[in-house]
Amino acid sequence: MQNITIIGAGTMGNGIAHVFALKKFSVTIVDVSQPALDKAIQTITKNLDRQVAKGSISESDKSSALKNISTSTTVEQGASNADLVVEAATENIELKLSIFRKLDEVCGPETILASNTSSISITKIASVTKRPDKIIGMHFMNPVPLMKLVEVIRGYSTSDIVTESIMQLSSKLEKIPVEVNDYPGFVANRILMPMINEAIYSLFEGVAGVKEIDTVMKLGMAHPMGPLQLADFIGLDVCLSILNVLHSGFGNAKYAPCPLLVNMVTANNLGIKSGRGFYEYTPGSKELVVASGFRKN
Repeated sequence: MQNITIIGAGTMGNGIAHVFALKKFSVTIVDVSQPALDKAIQTITKNLDRQVAKGSISESDKSSALKNISTSTTVEQGASNADLVVEAATENIELKLSIFRKLDEVCGPETILASNTSSISITKIASVTKRPDKIIGMHFMNPVPLMKLVEVIRGYSTSDIVTESIMQLSSKLEKIPVEVNDYPGFVANRILMPMINEAIYSLFEGVAGVKEIDTVMKLGMAHPMGPLQLADFIGLDVCLSILNVLHSGFGNAKYAPCPLLVNMVTANNLGIKSGRGFYEYTPGSKELVVASGFRKN
C-alpha cells in the first residue's frame, strides 16, 4: 500500500496528507477547489516548518514530504490508481455517500476506501458501494500531525483482512490505532459530545460563565482545553451535526443538542472558523481574544 488519495483539502485532509507524506507515501489531495488545494499545501509547508524549528524533523524530511504530495481537482484523476482513499470531506452524509459512489466507480476493485467521519455510519457509507468489505473508518484526531489516536471503525461487513491492514498502516504512521465497532459517535464522540453539550447547557442555564466552566474542567479535571473552547476549535456546526447523529441514532433525549448551540450555529457563530463562538478570535488565526457575549435567545 503506497499510493494514498485524500479527498478534501481542509484542516483534516491536509493534516492526514501531511502524516502520510512524511512517512514516504505517495499522496494525492483531491478537492474541487484549486484555491483550497493551494491553501492546503501552504498549511502543510507551514506545519512542516514548525516541526523543523522544533527539531522533530530535518529540512531533508520536509523537502521529501512536499515532493511526495500532488494535487488534483477531479476524483477520476486523483483516485484511479490509489491503494487507499481516505475521505475527509465535510461531515454531511449526502456528500459522503455521493463521494463513495464515485470512488466505487473510479477505483480498482482492491482499493480500500476509508472515511475520516467523526460520527456517520460506516455501514451506511458501505451500503452505496459494491465493496462493503473494503469500507472502513479512519477517524484521525485534530491536529492530525500531533494527535496519536486513530479510531479504526469496522462497518458491519468490513473484513478482518482490511481491518488488520488499516491497523498496521496506522502504526506505520506512528499513530496508535484503536479498533471500535460502528455505532453512532463511535467511542470518542459518543463520550466527548455529551460532555460538551452539558457544558453548553451549564452556560445556557446560568450555572457559570464561559471562562468559569472551562477553568473548572481544565484545573479540576486536568483537561488541556475547556469544553467550550474545544467546541470552538472543533466547530460548533460539527458539534451540532454529531449530536444530531447521536440523538437520531439512539433515540435518547440525553443527546438532544442544547438550544443555545442550535441558535449559535443558525447565527453562523461557529467558533474559530467564523471568528466567533463561545470566544472571539483574531481574524485568520486561532488566537483567543475574549469570551464572547452570547445570547440565550
